[in-house]
Amino acid sequence: MKMSSSAKPIEVHDLTVSYQRKPVLYGVDLEIEEGSLVGIIGPNGAGKSTLVKTIMNMIKPNGGFVKIFGQTAKHGISRVGYVPQRESVDWDFPVTVMDVVLMGRYAHLGWLRRAGKADHKIASDCLEQVDMLPFSNRQIGNLSGGQQQRVFLARALAQESAVYLMDEPFAGVDAVTEKAIVSILKGLKERGKTLVVVHHDLSSAKEYFDHLLLLNMRKVAYGPVEEVYTRELLQKTYGGRLTILSEMAFESAGVRAIEKEVLGPKK
Repeated sequence: MKMSSSAKPIEVHDLTVSYQRKPVLYGVDLEIEEGSLVGIIGPNGAGKSTLVKTIMNMIKPNGGFVKIFGQTAKHGISRVGYVPQRESVDWDFPVTVMDVVLMGRYAHLGWLRRAGKADHKIASDCLEQVDMLPFSNRQIGNLSGGQQQRVFLARALAQESAVYLMDEPFAGVDAVTEKAIVSILKGLKERGKTLVVVHHDLSSAKEYFDHLLLLNMRKVAYGPVEEVYTRELLQKTYGGRLTILSEMAFESAGVRAIEKEVLGPKK
């Protein structure tokens, strides 16, 4: 399929997804502009991870479609880098940090070619960007949660993709790692990359992203942060479970307390 030069990095139209006949997403429409840094926020069970996995062609929709630069998800997926949730990874699999990052080069190598010097150089550079190069030979399961997340970010960087999808990359990481990841995301955006990130922290969403998708099985709102991050739209997204007591609580640490009540403990 020929790509259109004006095609959006991600286009979702009337997307509906069900698990065992239980609807998870209803009629979601979304167009993401090139060079955007998008946060997806919403309550537990809102379909955030499902949306990302459907764009990745890991889940088949019941209706609607996804396009990546004008191509079907199946054909456009080679232009997408992916960072999964840590909980979905088998950390006991016997591979080293370097092995994991080199997996990001497979789309460039094809099935019959081995990683060469150039690929190892790219993988090393990506590990250096996330401050994990000294751990190249460490077994992935022997790292801390934050270190593991850095490695999977390095793998995504090694793909040299135009689009990056990340499913809760800040979950279970320390403050230093979170700051490092945010810096990398903003650096990728400055290079014209498009990033879509599932996020659970309402209080940092305004700082981290330039666009937000508010999702609760349906698209509640999508647009620039200054237009979407409002009490009214957040209330609509989280329903009656979200109670903002005052403007001060909304703008400061009170958001974290509210978020804890709404989302429950982090998984």
